[in-house]
Amino acid sequence: MALIPQFGGLIWTIAAFILALSVIVAIHEYGHYIVGRWSGIHADVFSIGFGPVLYARVDKRGTRWQIAALPFGGYVKFAGDADAASGKDTEAMAAAQDDPERLRATMHGAPLWARAATVAAGPIFNFALSILVFAAVMLTTGVSRDPLTVGEIRPLPVGEVALQPGDEVLAINGDDLPSTEDAEAYRAFIDALPHEPVLTYEVLRDGRTVVVDGPYMLPPLVNALSPQSAAMSAGMQSGDVIVAIDGTPIYAFDQLKTAVEGGDGATLALTVWRNGDTLDLDLTPKRVDEPQDGGGFVTHWRIGIAGGLAFEPATESPGVGDALWGGVNQTWRIINGSLSGLAHMVTGAISTCNLSGPIGIAQTSGAMASQGAESFIWFIAVLSTAVGLLNLFPVPALDGGHLVFYAYEAVTGKPPSDKALRVLMTFGLATVLTLMLFALGNDIFCP
Repeated sequence: MALIPQFGGLIWTIAAFILALSVIVAIHEYGHYIVGRWSGIHADVFSIGFGPVLYARVDKRGTRWQIAALPFGGYVKFAGDADAASGKDTEAMAAAQDDPERLRATMHGAPLWARAATVAAGPIFNFALSILVFAAVMLTTGVSRDPLTVGEIRPLPVGEVALQPGDEVLAINGDDLPSTEDAEAYRAFIDALPHEPVLTYEVLRDGRTVVVDGPYMLPPLVNALSPQSAAMSAGMQSGDVIVAIDGTPIYAFDQLKTAVEGGDGATLALTVWRNGDTLDLDLTPKRVDEPQDGGGFVTHWRIGIAGGLAFEPATESPGVGDALWGGVNQTWRIINGSLSGLAHMVTGAISTCNLSGPIGIAQTSGAMASQGAESFIWFIAVLSTAVGLLNLFPVPALDGGHLVFYAYEAVTGKPPSDKALRVLMTFGLATVLTLMLFALGNDIFCP
């Protein structure tokens, strides 16, 4: 079920963006807050947003929790910290100089380990959120059962088929189906199937083997759409089936992929089947830089859809440990892909248009929300990983920059001088603002 009526409505897009960002910021800042509290550092203010305060309350520890009018970030102001709004030193540091216990409760007076742990906690909590969300999605949706078993039959333009939910697929067109756990053999098996609308399935049903007709395993079905893609711009929807390209019938997703990749960006005239009706759509593929499992990127023409099996596979719930490990792997893939992408952009191997700014992120938020709660929650987890990674970059003004300062202090026995800190922080802020403006330019000028 979609969380917003449609993608493209400005208000709904902004609302989805604010919701996603607020969740991520709240988790990030709470990481700073709670680890600081555990480490004995007092927090004066915990704020979601900047600017005029809309709501505030003070808890029993003396921390003011507030929601501000500009919901594009947040902060935790610890005792002795620079004031997050004005940049002026608080009075807490001066008052604590002659009181060791009060000094210990300030950010500048706390032990080095406590300061480092407090700063590192924000990104770590972002990664933890991503891992837990990915794991929860795996636990909720399950993983495909092996051997491959039919769950729900998808509506397809091939008439009635004899496959039934619960059928365990043994063979197709006389060839035994490999285990789904052997990804290479399984993919090769599907690639070798003839491109025909109906195939012969041998299935295990109620303890006996029967032979029935069934659809091609990977039809040209739209199982999901990529945000800001040609398919989404043309109005394609999840569940659509592409039945012809430039008037030529197709029955397999590979036929669609071949036509898109081999068309050199030419506009394609697609005939689309949707809930029993057909409609014509024109799509112009976009060049997309895609990360590879072995590292690096390959540029392809894409229209921005993901396919799926002709039927919904039956699933089983993984163990909690397996789900958490899957969440860790998914988070690491995002981190690795992001770092590789940035490196390739710096060297000019791929286009800098791959870097999105606030407009692009807002559009993606709205697009994912329009595809349903699961897609939107998954996007929040992906964005949370990106925010955690960005904050670990060794740039002054970011968490990673502060960790570099603490590393310097650990080696030399003293922090950088106030003058050096002011210069470095100014440089860091300039770097961050330049990057934001560059990304915003991408949102506006990149195709």
